[in-house]
Amino acid sequence: MESGELFPVKAHGPLAQSDGLEESNVSLPPLVEPAAELTTDEVRRYSRHLIIPDVGMTGQKRLKNARVLVVGAGGLGSPALLYLAAAGVGTLGIVEFDEVDESNLQRQIIHGQSDIGKSKAVSALESITETNPYVHVVLHDTRLDNDNVLDIFAGYDLIVDGTDNFATRYLVNDAAVLLNKPYVWGSIFRFDGQVSVFWAEHGPQYRDLYPEPPPPGMVPSCAEGGVLGVLCASIGSIMVNEAIKLITGIGEPLVGKLMVFDALEMEYTKLTVNRDPNGQPITGLIDYEAFCGAISDEAADAAAGSTISVVQLEHMLKERAEGTRDFTLVDVREPNEYEINQIPGAVLIPKGEFLNGNAFDRLSQDTPVVLHCKSGARSAEALAVLKGAGFADAVHVGGGIVAWVNQIDPSQPSY
Repeated sequence: MESGELFPVKAHGPLAQSDGLEESNVSLPPLVEPAAELTTDEVRRYSRHLIIPDVGMTGQKRLKNARVLVVGAGGLGSPALLYLAAAGVGTLGIVEFDEVDESNLQRQIIHGQSDIGKSKAVSALESITETNPYVHVVLHDTRLDNDNVLDIFAGYDLIVDGTDNFATRYLVNDAAVLLNKPYVWGSIFRFDGQVSVFWAEHGPQYRDLYPEPPPPGMVPSCAEGGVLGVLCASIGSIMVNEAIKLITGIGEPLVGKLMVFDALEMEYTKLTVNRDPNGQPITGLIDYEAFCGAISDEAADAAAGSTISVVQLEHMLKERAEGTRDFTLVDVREPNEYEINQIPGAVLIPKGEFLNGNAFDRLSQDTPVVLHCKSGARSAEALAVLKGAGFADAVHVGGGIVAWVNQIDPSQPSY
């Protein structure tokens, strides 16, 4: 799993600047009872914690007795797992079904070059064992879903959510609410990050901040928009800081607070999150894919019967080169993506140009149009706009340039 998309914080949920409008700070009792003892080796290892009065021997014993589940071993999960392990959390669970890809290594520091192609869960286990052999690691090498989430969460005191998609975030929230589990949530995109602690018993939940997901296609993922690698460490370390505070009962956790970080301006802003008075109680799990929607209904309707494969596109390009076929191939990605890899003969018209109408000045209804993006989602959205403007014969490429590189031209880099 990757770490991902941010909402524009001003557009969703009841928020207030931390300028005197916020509610009183929340101090909570320790989440975990202390373990019976620390071994001599553990005392040596955690000595810098033990000499902090607020942590001390008792706090470290609580960390040893804690069971923390990290959802995702990607951008946020990587630093979170390493620092939770180094801090001495006794049991660490990892939910992760993906494999290590070379593009992960720019930010997912728990993995290395030799781990490419390996299960991220296994790679994370190996790095944690090297960091702290006293930590017990439990692997859940599976995709989190409605069928397993409650059983997996039940075995842990605290959840750390480093996921990258809205469907899983709502799933994590609803399962945590149903089981009355606190969880630390983080999100990153480009140069911006957010962190909060959600615990319905003591404060707001994720749905209070974001009652509904954004419209499909509105918020790009990190795979589409990018993320500064070091931002993962900044946000991931704050998430671990919150986890330690909850486990040991020290400080004031970000319950009812949203920490927003702007790496370019180097500014941290703390906002208050209030319970949504119109929020509906969570009584069970729902169809989260349908709730969030990968693409809009309009895009799905447009793509139905108007989607071609990369194999078909390759054949069409050969016919165009021979002069027996004419069409315009349009890449709707962003210019920086276009610089990474290209389908030969494609012209760049970013999706935004379709949304604001400027793209139509560069296209003719007399020439068939073929759209592509990275994976097919953005081109489907652009296709809906194009068909709505009268380009009835327009199609898009399923799988986008990812499929092109994998099936047609593996000499090109992927991202």
